[in-house]
Amino acid sequence: MDGSLALVGSGEYLPAMAAFEKSLLDDGIKNGKEAHYIQIPTAAGRESDDRLAYWKELGQRQADAIGVKATFLPIYTREDAFKPEHVDAVTNSALMYMSGGDPHYLAEVLIDTPVWAAMVANWQSGASLAGCSAGAMVLSGQIPNFRLLNRAPSLGLNLLPEIRVIPHFNKFFKWIPESAAKLLLHVPNDAILIGVDELTAIVKRSGSTYWVVVGEARVHVLKGLPDQQLHDGQEIKLTLS
Repeated sequence: MDGSLALVGSGEYLPAMAAFEKSLLDDGIKNGKEAHYIQIPTAAGRESDDRLAYWKELGQRQADAIGVKATFLPIYTREDAFKPEHVDAVTNSALMYMSGGDPHYLAEVLIDTPVWAAMVANWQSGASLAGCSAGAMVLSGQIPNFRLLNRAPSLGLNLLPEIRVIPHFNKFFKWIPESAAKLLLHVPNDAILIGVDELTAIVKRSGSTYWVVVGEARVHVLKGLPDQQLHDGQEIKLTLS
């Protein structure tokens, strides 16, 4: 049975998201996984040591507040994603969380590696998998280039091949009409485009076919399904068929 799967607009490890992150851990624990919170900072792997230390400390504080063990996996290169100790750390953990940074770099590091294979296998057997910002974008089949919109999208991890995600939607796209966003991001007709606001997530719980919005803002359905805005507690099927 697949575990819970979450796409988060922003706010990983912040107090406002603690209850949500605890719920993802609880989902994994109910499916027989260990109460173990795995931080995967790969998207920030090319940032400064100080910045990486910040993410590590922030995640540790969140895990302490929730009351579970946390492991910060220093997977910064493809070589790191082949290390057996990182594969072992992922295996049987209740929550695997990919935090923000550069989604293209995150995909380049993890595609076709033992760590990504272990993450998928753990999720398929009941663990929760969450991605925030870059971590949400990378789960798609393709990742748009926000900074170079004339450049073709790059390959994602393809766990959700039909879905494209715009994180931080209410911050970065509030001055761009939604119709323009659809064109700028080169989203194919056989895909669903959603925008996820900051401090907001959309999650498909283990055993469910519906995605549910969690958080203080909204999720915007922009293409592939009828245009709509969803609030906390509202649910939707994110499938084309």
